[in-house]
Amino acid sequence: GLAKSDVDSEYVAAAVLFLGAVAFGAGLLASVLAARAIADPVTSVREGLERIERGELEARVPVDDGSEVGQLQAGFNRMVHGLRERQRLQELFGRHVGHEVAALALERDADLGGESRPASVMFVDLVGSTAMAEVLPPGEVVATLNAFFDAVVDVVTSEGGWVNKFHGDGALAVFGVPGHEPDHQERALRAARRLCTCLAELADEHPGLDAGIGVSSGTVVAGNVGSEERYEYTVIGRAVNQAARLTELAKDRPGRVLASGAAVQGAGSEKANWTSRGRIGLRGQRSPTDVYEPATPPASARLWDAGHATDDV
Repeated sequence: GLAKSDVDSEYVAAAVLFLGAVAFGAGLLASVLAARAIADPVTSVREGLERIERGELEARVPVDDGSEVGQLQAGFNRMVHGLRERQRLQELFGRHVGHEVAALALERDADLGGESRPASVMFVDLVGSTAMAEVLPPGEVVATLNAFFDAVVDVVTSEGGWVNKFHGDGALAVFGVPGHEPDHQERALRAARRLCTCLAELADEHPGLDAGIGVSSGTVVAGNVGSEERYEYTVIGRAVNQAARLTELAKDRPGRVLASGAAVQGAGSEKANWTSRGRIGLRGQRSPTDVYEPATPPASARLWDAGHATDDV
């Protein structure tokens, strides 16, 4: 038989192997658990970042503990909260000044400055809004105004313009600034014709809804006006004044839309949709203005009175 020392040696060797296997297994298990304790939170943060890239700003990851990994998760949640707040502020800012102006303000740190640029301007103003407010209940007046402004914003935006401001029962829309649309005349004139059609359709639902529309083009000064504490991006120039005067004149025209020659002459293919109504003197303008109406006005539209062509309006 085997000597006692040989048996003891085999026993010791077996015990060492067993303990080594147990230690290896325990170490492997501990390593796996430690790795998962780090990998799982990091994976959740990575997946959260992927959701952020897809625009899902509601993403949030659970915070496991107060360790450095937990602080990473908490930091991710704070970052997402900040992004949501920034997006909300940007949306609110864009609603007030126009999304294109808001984007430029963020890009240039809100210092837009002033510049002379060719642009087209469209004024829209309700007809008889004071009388409407006197005969209709307040709720209907507000509903009519909201429908009117919704139509203005939708049409102007779809043509690449933006509504610079609402003033009372009217609106000023601009095409060509602050972006760079070389076909701004065509866009503005097309928007005017489309808006006229939209407002006529809305009048079926909102009786009394009626508006004059004026369009003009030219070089304008575009930039921030105001003080350091409060300012707005706006446009100033002869074209703005012309569009405002044409809007008032359009209220007395069956077609409800008038445009200046400066807008029509540079409108490319859109020019074919407009017809000349002669030249008129607009208040505040030193020289007569060529005036155009849509070539297919309502059936009730009367021809422009040639004798009116030199009257001051």
